[in-house]
Amino acid sequence: MAGLKKSLRPGSSKDIDENLSQYNFGMVLKETMLSLGPTFIKVGQSLSTRPDIIGPEISKALSELHDQIPPFPRPLAMKIIEEELDSPIGSFFSYISEEPVAAASFGQVYRGCTLNGSDVAVKVQRPNLRHVVVRDVYILRLGLGLLQKIAKRKSDPRLYADELGKGLVGELDYTLEAANASQFLDAHSHFSFMQVPKVFQHLTRKRALTMEWMAGESSTDLLTITKSSSIKHGSKYLERQKVDAKRRLLDLVNKGVEASLTQLLETGILHADPHPGNLRYTASGRIGFLDFGLLCRMEKKHQFAMLASIVHIVNGDWSSLLQALTEMDVVRPGTNIRRVTMDLEDALGEVELKDGIPDIKFSRVLGKIWSVALKYHFRMPPYYTLVLRSLASLEGLAVAADPSFKTFEAAYPFVVRKLLTENSAETRKILHSVVLNRKKEFRWERLALFMRVGATRKSLQLVEASSGETSLDNLPSRTDGVFDVAYLLLRLLPSKDGVVLRRLIMTADGASLVQAAVSKEAKAFRFQLCKIIADILYQRMVKALGQLVPASQYSYKLRLAGGHQNTELHPSARLSTSSTVYDYQSLLRDRRLKLILSKILNSARKEPALMLRFYWVSFVTFIAASALAFHRLLISLSAAYIGPASFIPKRFAISA
Repeated sequence: MAGLKKSLRPGSSKDIDENLSQYNFGMVLKETMLSLGPTFIKVGQSLSTRPDIIGPEISKALSELHDQIPPFPRPLAMKIIEEELDSPIGSFFSYISEEPVAAASFGQVYRGCTLNGSDVAVKVQRPNLRHVVVRDVYILRLGLGLLQKIAKRKSDPRLYADELGKGLVGELDYTLEAANASQFLDAHSHFSFMQVPKVFQHLTRKRALTMEWMAGESSTDLLTITKSSSIKHGSKYLERQKVDAKRRLLDLVNKGVEASLTQLLETGILHADPHPGNLRYTASGRIGFLDFGLLCRMEKKHQFAMLASIVHIVNGDWSSLLQALTEMDVVRPGTNIRRVTMDLEDALGEVELKDGIPDIKFSRVLGKIWSVALKYHFRMPPYYTLVLRSLASLEGLAVAADPSFKTFEAAYPFVVRKLLTENSAETRKILHSVVLNRKKEFRWERLALFMRVGATRKSLQLVEASSGETSLDNLPSRTDGVFDVAYLLLRLLPSKDGVVLRRLIMTADGASLVQAAVSKEAKAFRFQLCKIIADILYQRMVKALGQLVPASQYSYKLRLAGGHQNTELHPSARLSTSSTVYDYQSLLRDRRLKLILSKILNSARKEPALMLRFYWVSFVTFIAASALAFHRLLISLSAAYIGPASFIPKRFAISA
């Protein structure tokens, strides 16, 4: 209507913009849906999470539908509970709150306590709801049928009303919601950062649902504290409250992103209503989920296609992205793939990368993809819409507290971990498409990026083959925060989680691996490798000298080089912390690594010039490592025998 009025009265567009702004239109729409009843409120709530379709201002107005549903009277609610349980309230509950703690479109929730002392949430369905929902869906069907005739569309829009009705009628049976909650709990119970309430089956019926009470802060509460402007000057306590609320909100968002990807890529069971009102941040720092009226279930092939699409978006590989979208049944048969690829390049080609990750808001990338999708009439499967909607919603929360938050930065390490540690044909195919080109030539910079991203977010949990488990908390890093990629590679390769990486290297062209190792791009890697070789040589020297280097002094040197005191040492004297946590001798004894190295060198021998360069680089690296190892040995001996001489400035002596 707003667009129609603008076209009819172009001269007064300014007045129309003022009197009928998008937000005001959204408020009118919100009030209309409230008056139309539960079915249309539900539709409005779904629309509120799609700013890419209805615009941000209308979305903002409709989002109030999550919080402004008027409750129905308590006596009516208690009567429904007694009818469903076929007993008086006192037979099962010692307490039920006077007022509902939440009111939704289909029901409202009371806090209660069972006779055995368990805190519970009791959800009661609105009276006469089934009749209202079925009537509204039937009216929608009539309206969409009329629209089909007027617009002369070939496709039948009444199918949308049928799908909506199927979902809404399913939500009317709380025993189905209880089954959904139990299934969601079983699927995600081993993820320690997620919390799902248990269902009290004996207190659950079609119109009454009893679940474990989940204590926690809502994202809305945390955001309100974070954005509060009522703090008086000089109130340090209240300022700390704001800072702490912001920290908890960002932690909630990060865990929300990981939970969305866990559901998408690990379990295939998705929460179908992931708006912020259904999330809680618990006292133990976990993310809690509420409302399991609808779940979305994914096929395994769609999970891998979704994983591939995330990787291709980050790498800007639009043709591969379209292939993944086709596998997800998003791209219609007969679509001109070449034209779609060109449109995606035009829409997303200007996206800048920061440390290999798109330096742009997820909602902007999503908006650009949606514009292309609408142009070419893509089909959007429920799981695809749900995940994108969930991530965009979480980003909106985080950006309100921290404008620099990037969803890609939070999500991509999870994808990296999946690709580098899951040994399946599908994940190997995706990883190979990223790290190897069509000639199976190795792209070192891509693998280095994967390792860095995984390490900086602690997403790779490496399991040491011989010495048990070690987390990335022990990884050495340079002062700029970039983790030691060479060390990470050497830790991952011999571990049981390194099978994917070992297969990748065996698949790659050996000559391209050698070329990558001696290239300018691998200079930092060779420097890190030099330090590791120096560690090995230093360990052997200390062992050979035996009693000349006291064990206490040796262990002291390792702690000094690996700890905070290391800031006083000259860079050439630093001993990487890898010596304190890893025995490099096991690397030299590993037959699998010897086989991989032999295969690479045999393949590269066909190019004598390349091998000559490789031998020269290896020689220089070994000489530098030997010099560094001797330097460390001299420092250890000096510290052991002339260390007590306090008149020698340690920093000057080491630098010299």
